[in-house]
Amino acid sequence: MKPSILVLYYTQSGQLKEILDNLTHPIQKEADTTFAALSTQHPYTLPWKVYDFFNAMPETVKRIPVPMQPLPEAVFQKHYDLVILGYQPWFLNPSLPVTSFMKSDEAKRLLQGKPVLTVIGSRNMWLHAQEKIKEDLMVAGATLVGNIALTDSNPNIISTLTIIRWAFKGQKEPSRFLPAAGVQDKDIRETSRFGQPVLAHLKANTLGQLQETLLHLGAVQLKPGLVLLERRGIGNFRKWADYIRAKGDPENPARTGRVNLFKRLLIVAIFILSPITSLTAFFQLQLNKKKLQEDVAYFRQTRYKKGRI
Repeated sequence: MKPSILVLYYTQSGQLKEILDNLTHPIQKEADTTFAALSTQHPYTLPWKVYDFFNAMPETVKRIPVPMQPLPEAVFQKHYDLVILGYQPWFLNPSLPVTSFMKSDEAKRLLQGKPVLTVIGSRNMWLHAQEKIKEDLMVAGATLVGNIALTDSNPNIISTLTIIRWAFKGQKEPSRFLPAAGVQDKDIRETSRFGQPVLAHLKANTLGQLQETLLHLGAVQLKPGLVLLERRGIGNFRKWADYIRAKGDPENPARTGRVNLFKRLLIVAIFILSPITSLTAFFQLQLNKKKLQEDVAYFRQTRYKKGRI
């Protein structure tokens, strides 16, 4: 009998679906693969309206669920030997649609007792988001057996500019001075190299060893400096989320001023303070190299330790 795999995912742009298609393509004939897209009752459009994007930050960071479209009942009628969960981070947390699903009764129905492989499509920062997914999987009674993290390999400022162009103009393609946005096409295509190893471990009942195989194949590339930058960033996002939500829910016009203030200051932080932050992170890296190397080793694995970031 063929192994049965459920692929759960949320994507705004379609990039994550392309990643998952490449991952599973080599094993389609050897595994019964079911794809199930997560969707919200009120869709998030791409390109974003600028205000809507920044207004989504507080609820994303506070992890407050939004109403979801139910998955087809047929998805719940099958047995799955492995669940692949594809997601993207928003504001250093799982995207709001994925958070909403993970906190739902549907998640418990599908994930309880199941091994789960996470697949991340991100600009560059995904550590805190993955820690939250680890927590969610524990609550759902699932076991994280592997993680593949694909990121934009361009320099930080370049990837910031291209993701802004994509998010607000809908242009992923390269322009005169900037490359294409998102995970590079070559990296997306090469995700196929993980398919057969995943299937081999599934068939051999050795999913507990899957992550070591994935790491050997380059599934997680992580620079120590990103640990420092994420820790600093998530602390600031939490403060701003509380500050904005003190004026009400997303529809409340009373919070408009605070959302716009956050937008302006975040842009300043990215383009003016970011070089200074990177410099201080460099010095911190030299002073705390051993600790950060331990952090990198932890984030490359699937185990969970509360408060690591």
